[in-house]
Amino acid sequence: MRPIGCAMQTRRLVNRITAVGMLSMNSLLDGYGTLVLGGALQTVQLAICSLALAFAIGLLGASAKLFGSRWVANLARLYTTIVRGAPDLVLMLLLYYSIQILLNGMTERLHWTQIDIKPFAAGVIVLGLIHGAYFTETFRGAFLAIPRGQLESGTSFGMSFGHVLAHILFPQMMRFALPAIGNNWQVIVKSTALVSIIGLSDVVKAAQDAGKTTTHYFFFIGVAALVYLLITTASNVVLRHLQNRYDHGVRKVNV
Repeated sequence: MRPIGCAMQTRRLVNRITAVGMLSMNSLLDGYGTLVLGGALQTVQLAICSLALAFAIGLLGASAKLFGSRWVANLARLYTTIVRGAPDLVLMLLLYYSIQILLNGMTERLHWTQIDIKPFAAGVIVLGLIHGAYFTETFRGAFLAIPRGQLESGTSFGMSFGHVLAHILFPQMMRFALPAIGNNWQVIVKSTALVSIIGLSDVVKAAQDAGKTTTHYFFFIGVAALVYLLITTASNVVLRHLQNRYDHGVRKVNV
């Protein structure tokens, strides 16, 4: 019973410390600490989900450009050309409203109940589609850095293309692509500030609302900037660890 009682006391102590910390933050931020914290968590979730979607789109786009048929490769080139050539804000508005229009048209034809896309889902889809074009070029360049003879050697041993891609090319590609992936991640994090225009309550929207209510606009925007700085700084630590992990075997061989 003693370990159980000790665990319960520890949990209560942690809850009290957390509650005191939240109250202190709320008082420091004029009672809007919870709102800003919720916006910060929303920003992190949005960035991670958008990264996952952009990563998947980038792999598909790079594979289409390098290994697909002519029309598939041309379609991938058209996608990357349009997305990389237009401003992110314009693309976000176009994609957000076009996705909603397509959903409305589809539900009307099928006689379904109208589907209103949630701001968070819309933000993930839009950011994923936008940055998927940049990941496509990142992965394409990383694949090209791998000697083509490795693909030919794998297929000559009877391995399928998918097996060669997953177990031979992809691990090596990640080592070349990781620096650019880190840069793209930083851009995605900062691009989340744009989603406030489509109604998502991210840290920027929370800071704007708190600033308008309290008239301390500059202070709360500064808090939002500090949140982004903390996210990117923590990301740099993680990315540096991943880079060292992928380079460990290569450095050992070179020595």
